[in-house]
Amino acid sequence: MGYFITSKVLLDIPYTLDVEEKQKIDKFLGFLEETGVGDIISKYVKNNTSKGGRPNVDYYRLFAVIIYAFSYSKATLRQIETLCRFDLRYLHMMYGVAPDFTTISRFINNILLENEREIFYLITFAVAREMKLTFDNFYIDGTKIEANANKYKFVRKPLTFHERLSKRINEIIKKYDLIKNYKEVQYIDSKTVAYALTHLSEKEMDTKEKENITKALVSMLEKILDYEFKEETCGEDRNSYYKTDKDATAMALKSDYYSGKGTNMHAAYNVQIAVSNGIVMNYLVTQSRADLHDFIPLLNNFFIKFGFFPKNICADSGYGNLENYKYMEQNNITSFVKHQSWEGNTTGRYPDVYKYISDNNYECINGNKSKVVLIPERHHKKKDSIFIKFENCNSCGFKDYCKRFMRDKSEDFKIFEVVNEFERLKQESVNNLLSVVGIQMRVNRSIQVEGVFGNVKSNYGYSRFRRRGLDKASLEVMLTFLGQTIRKHFDYLETGKLPNYWIIPNGIEPQKFKKPSVKRLSKKGLRLWKRTYKN
Repeated sequence: MGYFITSKVLLDIPYTLDVEEKQKIDKFLGFLEETGVGDIISKYVKNNTSKGGRPNVDYYRLFAVIIYAFSYSKATLRQIETLCRFDLRYLHMMYGVAPDFTTISRFINNILLENEREIFYLITFAVAREMKLTFDNFYIDGTKIEANANKYKFVRKPLTFHERLSKRINEIIKKYDLIKNYKEVQYIDSKTVAYALTHLSEKEMDTKEKENITKALVSMLEKILDYEFKEETCGEDRNSYYKTDKDATAMALKSDYYSGKGTNMHAAYNVQIAVSNGIVMNYLVTQSRADLHDFIPLLNNFFIKFGFFPKNICADSGYGNLENYKYMEQNNITSFVKHQSWEGNTTGRYPDVYKYISDNNYECINGNKSKVVLIPERHHKKKDSIFIKFENCNSCGFKDYCKRFMRDKSEDFKIFEVVNEFERLKQESVNNLLSVVGIQMRVNRSIQVEGVFGNVKSNYGYSRFRRRGLDKASLEVMLTFLGQTIRKHFDYLETGKLPNYWIIPNGIEPQKFKKPSVKRLSKKGLRLWKRTYKN
């Protein structure tokens, strides 16, 4: 007698989708119809029927399946293929047709990759429009996500070796006069070395010596060609790449800050996002190791598409430089962007030693006023900078803290180099951050933009790219954040409630920086000075 293989012939097991789930999927498909994404996909649908073989997959339904899968973090090709075979929701969307992973891969790489930005903006703004969301406030942040490089063998840009070898080649060219009126260069190129070899063959000299020089130059030419290839692969904005993913850059991930103190390098990409009302409105994947220079490209992409900027932007101190502050002022954006020493001011541990009052007018930490001085023998390190001078420093309790980086502290004054425009914009941003609105913006930034990364990494388990190359990594990020947006849209359809974020209660007063302690800062300054100049 069989225990597992027996079956009731007259009883047919129903494989129908639950009514509520079917309604949910039908709403989702109807929403995609209204976004206009179908017009993009229709360009790739062939009108003529294929002769023989399997029928073409429905590209419209396949797109819906991929987005639906990413909204539930089932994002690998094999996972999507399995879902299309065995999950009733996906079987319903695909009319029972189960595409294999190669078909899904071709669709993603050939169609979605080519229309990545357009698809993202169409669906994102359709969600925002249906949920009646505004775009007044943008919260910006970035994170590093590990690349799919597998073998952790990265190549450094060989500038030092290139410069060292160029000196030797310069000496050979000048010694044997291989190129007329030759001027030494810091990084010699392969064309110059090849030109020198050509002229060497025409020179009349000892045969053995000529052979030795030719052999040396040929060997050097091979190295120069190798250096040029590595430098071209790195580009101007980075100093390393990985052999298995040449677009990935060697970066220290956050986990290494605690274990290896940032010394363990990993292949990674820098992911930037701009969030409004909990929804990712724009994204950017770069090779930058820092966030500083990704701020403007992130906003430019948004403006090029929609023709307007948000009213307010809140970001952490990783974006606080003159270029970004000027960009916001020129485009009438209220800045809630922290500067580099924000944390030191709020805690009182490392406060700024001077404060901007007006152009050419500053106040030191002890309340003394500055005056502008001219120092002809001192070179300006910053563009459009001036020198300001504070006097009567030796009688000040903050002397050891202000002069902690000076070897000789006997002078009764302290000179700083400042840029008026930067200090003005920085102070305006500080005033905005300390205001009641600034407090609300800062709290919501930690909730919204940090919440997006936390949800993606912790709940979705997305801590490493699955695809290689900058373009494909960008597409993967787009699908991941788009899936999260669709998930929020599902929640809205089920509950009818908009995302609820923190609103500052009545009675809250503007924040003030913690008053610096003279005794503590003086001890800290002395300790740092002794550590630096003890020997």
